[in-house]
Amino acid sequence: MRYQISGKQIDIGEALQTHVQSELGDAVKKYAERPTDAQVIFSKSASEFVCEATVHLSTGLTAQAKAHEHEIYAAFDSCCAKLEKQLRRYKRRLKDHHTHRAQPVELFAGSSYILASDHADEESEPETLQPMIVAEMEAKIPSLSVGEAVMQMELANAPVLIFRNETSEGINVVYRRDDGNIGWIDPKN
Repeated sequence: MRYQISGKQIDIGEALQTHVQSELGDAVKKYAERPTDAQVIFSKSASEFVCEATVHLSTGLTAQAKAHEHEIYAAFDSCCAKLEKQLRRYKRRLKDHHTHRAQPVELFAGSSYILASDHADEESEPETLQPMIVAEMEAKIPSLSVGEAVMQMELANAPVLIFRNETSEGINVVYRRDDGNIGWIDPKN
């Protein structure tokens, strides 16, 4: 795992860097199989030290935590405990979810397009109503239950997830609403 340990307007010593690498490495390896990199930033806010940590996993999950303490080592330890708790919860949810699944998640091919935004004069009429395609990519649409789709969306920290509903076999969408709840769109055929 690659580590990037830095301080905002404070000096980070070798001892703290070694402590961060050993403690964070141990905490992440318990719950994540292949962590790719970690970024830890220390700063000072009034009389407290602030530690912000971000860990990226090969599964696409990004775990983040932030802690404030009066001592710099205590700030890191508190932040590390929060990260460990978050990773433990996600691992438990994955473990519980996949005990019921006999087959691996089936992926269907789809197309993803990037359309040019229309920054033309508001007063002039467009020449055509067809949007200009800037880029075209292949997208994978997983076949999941609604519960699994919500979990995948939360793990990826994404605002929306398009999936094929295993029950109805139709294309569905789950999304995070402004009020904090999860929305589910299930079109009728």
